[in-house]
Amino acid sequence: MSRDGAGIGGIIKSLGLVFGDIGTSPIYTLTVIILLTKPTSENITGVLSLIVWTLCVLVTLEYGWLAMSLGKKGEGGTIVLKEILRPLLKSGRQVAFITLLSIIGISLLIGDGVITPAISILSAVEGLLLVPGLEKTGRNTLILIAGIIAVVLFFFQDKGTERVAKAFGPIMLLWFIVLSVSGVLSIVKEPMVFKAVNPYYGLKFLIDNGVSGFFILSEVTLCATGGEALYADMGHLGRTPILKAWYFVFVALLFNYMGQGAFLIAHPDAKNVLFEMILSQSKSLYVPFLFLSILATVIASQAMISGMFSIVYQSITTRLMPMFKVDYTSTEFRSQIYIGFVNWFLLVSVLIIMYEFKASSNLAAAYGLAVTGTMTLTGLFMTWIFYLRKSWALTLLSFFVFMVDAVYFASNTFKIPHGGYWSIIIAAIPFIVIMIYTKGQRRLYMRLKPMPLRDFLPTYVEFFKRFSKIQGTGLFFARDMNMVPPYIVRTMFADNIIYEDNLIVSMEKIDEPFGVKAYTGSSITDGLRTFVIEMGYMEVVDVERLLLTNGIDIKTIFYGQEDISTNNFIWKIFSLIKKLTPSYVQFYKLPSHKLRGVIYRIEM
Repeated sequence: MSRDGAGIGGIIKSLGLVFGDIGTSPIYTLTVIILLTKPTSENITGVLSLIVWTLCVLVTLEYGWLAMSLGKKGEGGTIVLKEILRPLLKSGRQVAFITLLSIIGISLLIGDGVITPAISILSAVEGLLLVPGLEKTGRNTLILIAGIIAVVLFFFQDKGTERVAKAFGPIMLLWFIVLSVSGVLSIVKEPMVFKAVNPYYGLKFLIDNGVSGFFILSEVTLCATGGEALYADMGHLGRTPILKAWYFVFVALLFNYMGQGAFLIAHPDAKNVLFEMILSQSKSLYVPFLFLSILATVIASQAMISGMFSIVYQSITTRLMPMFKVDYTSTEFRSQIYIGFVNWFLLVSVLIIMYEFKASSNLAAAYGLAVTGTMTLTGLFMTWIFYLRKSWALTLLSFFVFMVDAVYFASNTFKIPHGGYWSIIIAAIPFIVIMIYTKGQRRLYMRLKPMPLRDFLPTYVEFFKRFSKIQGTGLFFARDMNMVPPYIVRTMFADNIIYEDNLIVSMEKIDEPFGVKAYTGSSITDGLRTFVIEMGYMEVVDVERLLLTNGIDIKTIFYGQEDISTNNFIWKIFSLIKKLTPSYVQFYKLPSHKLRGVIYRIEM
């Protein structure tokens, strides 16, 4: 990591990459909440108290302090928590259970990855309705403008998150300064709003309002959306600059929410609170603020897109997802990546969601279910990890956070009939893909019927003696050195293709995110030896370079290519996934002129 990572440069980068989502939540959070409750001084104080303590517990405590302390070599996210927890568990059923939960968590985050850009950009574009002469702008026009902004944002993703962060960081710094100043200007007129820092007023609001207060809690969640990016994006910039940036962001959000509350007390008929507050403070600066807010919401979308790339990347390397094509956009940070399929899938989904919901207030009815579900799973994983490590104080603290998460998640279930089902529909797509892919891979491996090494060796020795050998080294891949894949059996025994030097390569995942160790294993018998690559679950290694470093010059690389034949609908989907995604030899960028695919039919 660069030396300035924890300095001002790293902090400003963090503002541009991590805090766009949570930083733009003031645009719509209170605007949505006042649709559900009367804007009396007492209610506003109660809501502000809930917002303050939601930020303290769900963001600062859960992600800033607890989750980020559980990073592995700078990496964070649901997959990392799963990989930390897995070695601590003794039961195979427990491992299967946490794997299922992590798949649900990944799917929920992808659901959020669609809704975040849609609600953020739409909410900012709706500020045009307060510009003189544009009050009657049609809803379809607003959606078109928001859609164009989204297309431009996704189009530039392949330039790399490092460059994006450098460009967006200063803009986001200006955004938070403006939020702070505008908030303070309103607080000066109504300083009593600061009593909302007392949690008593938040609890009183919930008790006084009963079921409706519990439902309003689901909208309060909006202030913390994007909090999970602190942990998920750790690999992009590191823990220290993100944490330092969060303290600055927290103060800016605190001032602005308090300012909006003060403005509401004085103007209880306000509809679009933040924009109307800015307009009342300076009509001449309103349009520049509107453009700044649109830029900030673009950055909000960027924060989630970067998180999506990280999540899918981790899922690929832990064999939960198919091997999508990955491009590496930074030499400084190995996890700054671009995945084209994910980028365009998100864009199409965002455009559909914008057209379907049409207004940010409608989208708010669908937003929050996925993020609180993810937070709840994070709380559960943290509690489990600290418990198994016998860190009792941290266990109790994490359990408290988990219970709070569960309450917020329960309140968000009220949203399901009002649009929240879209979160479930969107999350169901990656969930189904992951489940079909992982189960299909297991079934495929069983159908392949690899030959035990002890049965393979006698026939190999006989063929190696009897048949003429091809000069040079032939490379073969095998997941398990003790089980020989059928394509190797077919190549050697059916096609009589045997080299002077036959090298079986095994790539083994270790429990750490990074680190590569490559070495030549034992010589099994004449002309047959092994080569082992031990790699972190976040690594994508250069196999050819590792071989050359170890003095191995490969003449031909063989790999198996399955032709799946099935009448089962589920396995037909699995077969299609396999055909549409790169094979492992393409994923690891092996030299194409040396590759020889061995196709064989598998009945599933």
